[in-house]
Amino acid sequence: MKSVMSGLLLLFLCASAMAGDCVLKTTRAACPGKEKEAYSKCNGVASCDETIQADSAKECAEKAKKSCDNSRPAMIKSKEVSATFDGKPVEGGKNVCAADRPDYNKCQ
Repeated sequence: MKSVMSGLLLLFLCASAMAGDCVLKTTRAACPGKEKEAYSKCNGVASCDETIQADSAKECAEKAKKSCDNSRPAMIKSKEVSATFDGKPVEGGKNVCAADRPDYNKCQ
């Protein structure tokens, strides 16, 4: 039983060791007059970084693209998201959010 538990622990530690730091740099453009609400996820400023776990640069890029989703279109005009994986730029360090997304530019 001890050897089974030791094996499981080793497997878990190895799997965890393979994950890397994926840093998402997000810049939000607020709808006019909505700056306070729009920037609330970044402590009141337009840009901030969020570190999440990813198993590869590819997974980090996928998570960056997913974070382009705009769940607050009445407050957020658009977003720019770039990412690094273990300190190296993902997709050349460019903005991964398409400017013509249907959930952008919906300010009221």
